[in-house]
Amino acid sequence: MNIALIIAGGSGTRMHQDIPKQFLTVNERPVIVYTLEAFQRHPEIDTIAVVCIEGWEQVLWAYANQFNITKLKYIIPGGKNGQDSIRNGVYELEKHFSVRDIVLIHDAIRPMVSAEIISDCIRVTVQCGNAITVIPCAEAMMQTEDGRISTGSYPRDKLRRTQTPQGFFLGNICEIHRRALEAGITNSVASCTLMIEMGEQIYFSAGSEKNIKLTTVEDIDIFKALLAAKRADWLKN
Repeated sequence: MNIALIIAGGSGTRMHQDIPKQFLTVNERPVIVYTLEAFQRHPEIDTIAVVCIEGWEQVLWAYANQFNITKLKYIIPGGKNGQDSIRNGVYELEKHFSVRDIVLIHDAIRPMVSAEIISDCIRVTVQCGNAITVIPCAEAMMQTEDGRISTGSYPRDKLRRTQTPQGFFLGNICEIHRRALEAGITNSVASCTLMIEMGEQIYFSAGSEKNIKLTTVEDIDIFKALLAAKRADWLKN
């Protein structure tokens, strides 16, 4: 069983909008619907669960009905931060699924995730026990202490930029969260950083520059351009 756990618990303050960014409408569709549709269409995804910001649960069920997201089975309350929200999600899934089932944890605000990215994340998780979607680092990387001047550089070939989905066996990621709580780790940036903090090895699966995270208004403009290019390719073929 492969489960998509979509994290939609954030308020999106950096977008400076009145509604959470995952519910912003782009080309007559909420951002989260694009994300849900990617997992809905994927033949290897059996079930979708969403960790949702408080007060938007009924809106999300309505969107699922409107856009025929039939794989959505669970809507789970968000937490006070990302780690808390993910923990809420995997703990709820643990009540319904086997420890050997695979969960793909994905940001609701990465709506351009492709079938190839999802497939590779599942493949690496099956083979290695977990999978962190990554892309190469193309830019020169500078070190700094104060954010103003450089204190050195770091070889970019030794760096990877992480994305989502991030895949795990359900029992393993639940155990990691339990151990983290016992260790007093409560605000890790992402599942991959939590794994590292807990001394675990992580493995990479293939991401894409198009798999963007919608964090700022400028990101919405890039998303619209990618949608337009995708539509043009579809019409051409």
